[in-house]
Amino acid sequence: MSLEAVVTEPAQQRIVVGVKRSAASLAALRWAAAEARLRHAILHVVHAWEPAARRASYAILGDNPVGGQERLRANDNLAAIMRAAFGAEMPAGITAEVAEGMAERVLAQRSRDTGLLVLGATADAEMTGRPAGPVIRACMRSARCPLVIITTAAGALPPVVNVPVAVS
Repeated sequence: MSLEAVVTEPAQQRIVVGVKRSAASLAALRWAAAEARLRHAILHVVHAWEPAARRASYAILGDNPVGGQERLRANDNLAAIMRAAFGAEMPAGITAEVAEGMAERVLAQRSRDTGLLVLGATADAEMTGRPAGPVIRACMRSARCPLVIITTAAGALPPVVNVPVAVS
């Protein structure tokens, strides 16, 4: 009788960060990148966008020129966010996605296969009478992994590229 040992490699952990064009989002991206390096994890950057106008159910299917322009704008936004965080050269181990749909739903869905979801929020949320914005509140309810919220003060300038991130 022979016993065989089966050695399995654990799958590489993945961190998902939701981004938009804001200082808080940029801070979250930079924090998530630093955390991914520490954990030797893949960082997946998600920028969700919603079409401004929904098509009627009876509309003829085909390319929507307005939707195409919105998708291009979303791609441009993501490229600008990535350049602001990393400069001209993106570090290894980072993937980026422009996803059509409500940010809350997109991020909740992406959280299913990940070890950590990271979002940015301004620190002045208490002044609005709510602890967090609608995307963060929805992710707090429906994320399928731990959620980290990185805060910045309202009106804060985006962080300088290549400066260590401090977490308090």
